[in-house]
Amino acid sequence: MTTGNSTSPHESSSSQPSNQQETITAGSAEPIRMTGSQAIVRSLELLGVTDIFGLPGGAILPTYDPLFDSEKLNHILVRHEQGAGHAAQGYAIATGNVGVCIATSGPGATNLLTPLADANMDSVPMVAITGQVASSVIGTDAFQEADIVGMTMPITKHSFMVRDAQEIPRCIATAFHIARTGRPGPVLVDITKDAQQGMMDFTWPPKTEVRGYKPVTQGHIKQIREAARLIAEAQRPVFYVGGGLTKANASEELMSLAETIKAPVVTTLTARGAFPDSHEQNLGMPGMHGTVPAVTALQKSDLLITLGARFDDRVTGVLDSFAPGAKVIHIDIDPAEISKNRYADVPIVGDLKNVLPDLAEILAKDYSNSLPDLSGWWTYLNKIRTDYPLGYVKTEDGLGSPQYVLERISALTGPDAIYVSGVGQHQMWSAHFIKHEKPRHFINSAGLGTMGYSVPAAMGAQVGEPEKVVWAIDGDGCFQMTNQELATCVQNNIPIKVAIINNSSLGMVRQWQNLFYDGRYSNTHLKTGHGTERIPDFVKLAEAYGCAALRCESDDDVDDTIRQALEINDRPVVVDFTVSPDAMVWPMVPAGVSNDLIQIAKNTSPDFGDAA
Repeated sequence: MTTGNSTSPHESSSSQPSNQQETITAGSAEPIRMTGSQAIVRSLELLGVTDIFGLPGGAILPTYDPLFDSEKLNHILVRHEQGAGHAAQGYAIATGNVGVCIATSGPGATNLLTPLADANMDSVPMVAITGQVASSVIGTDAFQEADIVGMTMPITKHSFMVRDAQEIPRCIATAFHIARTGRPGPVLVDITKDAQQGMMDFTWPPKTEVRGYKPVTQGHIKQIREAARLIAEAQRPVFYVGGGLTKANASEELMSLAETIKAPVVTTLTARGAFPDSHEQNLGMPGMHGTVPAVTALQKSDLLITLGARFDDRVTGVLDSFAPGAKVIHIDIDPAEISKNRYADVPIVGDLKNVLPDLAEILAKDYSNSLPDLSGWWTYLNKIRTDYPLGYVKTEDGLGSPQYVLERISALTGPDAIYVSGVGQHQMWSAHFIKHEKPRHFINSAGLGTMGYSVPAAMGAQVGEPEKVVWAIDGDGCFQMTNQELATCVQNNIPIKVAIINNSSLGMVRQWQNLFYDGRYSNTHLKTGHGTERIPDFVKLAEAYGCAALRCESDDDVDDTIRQALEINDRPVVVDFTVSPDAMVWPMVPAGVSNDLIQIAKNTSPDFGDAA
């Protein structure tokens, strides 16, 4: 028996390349008799899974026995199920494959709720397998029973409950199909203990068709032609690029189209690196903490070419005042997103990997000699870029500058590294001051904003990309939520590098208290540095876990400290960068106002002038 939900039964699909097999051949023409637990392990093996993050418990224990014998599945024992979920997310984003985590029933399963909600918000392909109490006691409040299917329905793309061992291969294969196609997302498979222990006849491949789930990958040609016409008529177009472009693996297609049209490009928090920062057409990140040129370009545009973005409130500010003079082309894999927040003049449902070449072909064929001259638009934007460059002013307390730390980590490590941030001020500084040149190299919790994300997600990214340098950029608040996964990293030889941007406070909350609550710092001081008693001392904590540990308290020592960290590759490295609590994230659009009121310092707004 299975039950499930889908966020949109008509959701569109992306044909994403993956190392995991999409088409599986049967290992044997005849059914093989085995337990449900053995079927779980065998299904994962045949789906091409190589790495799983999990923690055993009573209801999932039958599956951990055959898992012990698998030569293809590398199980990584985490210290908390939330860490397993975030690790699966980091693995999925870094590799483009489906991340897998596993937990027991009750609290084991409920500890996965935050990663599942996070993955759902950021469209991360992930399959979570949970054990459930035996079918005979469901509904009796049995020990460690929880209705995890019911709990996850609003925060997953689909949720299954499996009570029959024979259904296990079909449900797991279908879960992978749903997770990776259309708008990617998390899928839960909850399997009762008796289904795991029961006998079944295993055959492969099972049918994975889902009634009502008909992925659409090709855009409607009439709509694409209309999009081309609007582009040919626009005088102030802007590419508004969201994380969907990265999920579609369409960075090369964007580059070709952007250089043809010559329009500016802005990349949201989940799209950083999808279009290289070094490219002259890149204006940076838009939104509440976006660059002045990016925010201005959107506000003054007459056409938004919206690619895999969802008009999130952190980008738009007050929605009614966002890009008031712009028509909208909205291309997205998920039809539910189109015109949800902002009306789309030209809606196109489809896979960006397919739609962008079609759009480029029509532009080349029908408008090659009539694309608009954007020189006046660029004159205006370049003046904004010159007058309001991204930068920072050192604080007056003599403590380190967090922006400088991130600039130097980026410069000394390079664009081939993967950078995984937590949530808060350090996340915004990471988005701005690390040079993002490649897709899937900047990983963070954007939509849900989950503190504690960085360390386990970096762990997962490192497992997926073992040859790359992986930096976890964390805050002292975030780090204390999930730092136990350093033990996992040490035990499994996962050599992530952790940069703690330690301002001894909940920095973003403190910034808001500074700006909007008259400097009344209620419950935001963490006492982790700056001459306090250091509760805890991060260097001692890291050493207790078996990590290499460094501390840097001055901008003068930043480069040497980073170089030391980069030379250590046989174990995790934790660096405590003690920085000023007075450093703030600028620019900033205060909540509840138009993006036109962006501030570059307290009570200071730029003069935009008139667009061309």
